[in-house]
Amino acid sequence: MWPFDRKQKDVPHGNVISETKSLAEPDAELLAILGATVTGTAAVSASVALTVPGVRNAVSVIAESAATMCLIVKRKVGDEETDAADFPALKLLTGQANSWTSGYELIRDLVSQALTQDRGGLAWVNRPSGQPTEIIRYESSVIDVQYDPVTGEPTYRLSGKVVPASDVIHVRGAFSKCPLTQCSEAIGVAKAMEAYAAKLWTAGCKPSGVITMPQGVKLGDTALAKMKAGWQAAHSGSANAASTAILWDGATWEQMTLNSTDAQYLENRQYQLAEIARAFSIPQHMIGKLDRATWSTSEQAAKEYLTFTLLPWLRVLESAFNRALLTDEERGEYRFCFDLDDFTQADITARATAISTLITAKVLNSNEARDWLGMPPRDGGDVYENPNTGTKPANDNQPVKAAA
Repeated sequence: MWPFDRKQKDVPHGNVISETKSLAEPDAELLAILGATVTGTAAVSASVALTVPGVRNAVSVIAESAATMCLIVKRKVGDEETDAADFPALKLLTGQANSWTSGYELIRDLVSQALTQDRGGLAWVNRPSGQPTEIIRYESSVIDVQYDPVTGEPTYRLSGKVVPASDVIHVRGAFSKCPLTQCSEAIGVAKAMEAYAAKLWTAGCKPSGVITMPQGVKLGDTALAKMKAGWQAAHSGSANAASTAILWDGATWEQMTLNSTDAQYLENRQYQLAEIARAFSIPQHMIGKLDRATWSTSEQAAKEYLTFTLLPWLRVLESAFNRALLTDEERGEYRFCFDLDDFTQADITARATAISTLITAKVLNSNEARDWLGMPPRDGGDVYENPNTGTKPANDNQPVKAAA
């Protein structure tokens, strides 16, 4: 039996973990502690990046969309596939992954980790009797992965001990780097703009100016310090934005003008939102950039989001589940997959038209169409027929016989 069997009370998450970090191969957390950046001066750590609303929104949209999808297990019997609703491992992902984590939360957090951490999302499958009984997602300091420099084969460690790859669900994105790392500069610029806006509004919503004294009037250091302190006390801050300024000894106030970059500050912030959307391959209106969104473009963007953003992550999840939750004997007969019908369905009119067309073309029968709509089958609905045609003979133009 595996030494991490929770029934033996030797639980990894209950132990005190000591982790050794190396300066030779610093991770993102160590770089953040040292105040180092990889690509330039604007790059920020993952924890700081998630404080940018656009980044947080992009991560939550993708992760929660993936967790909301209907996960099923298909069993291949002959040339047909049937739903295996009673498959044991499926219940962990659609019900409770463990006593404190639901399947929804597990999938959401795995995708979130893959979007924000280079190592991806990692979870350990507990098999005390050979069958999966629970799935535990540990923090990155407890579970880790390293790759062979030649073959790329991963080695997983849980609390410092090597565990079989077949017991680890690993979800990661392309290029072995998460979007937060690949686009840290663009995210850092957005964070810098937020900090600039906070300072600007805190200081009174306007850029600072200068007080000019007439030529020949000389003030000492003490007088200048008092003048500055008095001016800031009377006019600094949003509460004093409408107060009346009073100057003396011929002094004049000259407000400093905005340069071209400051004048286009809002445009620059909008551009950074677009950059964040591109970093996560997500439609811009999904992170609140609605300046060019219309009903028609939003519908098309939703389809593109499913095809180019969400679907690749769903395939990654399916591969991870098939690798870690199926045995060699089960693999090939069973497979995990996401049902996209609920997500791809259009409005009721378009959906009804599509179903009617498929029935008319004898691609679907009535009961298959009813199953798509979540309705029970009906008698005689298993026949493939065109409801618009039938076997009723044509009218022979004979008068209807009177009833006897």
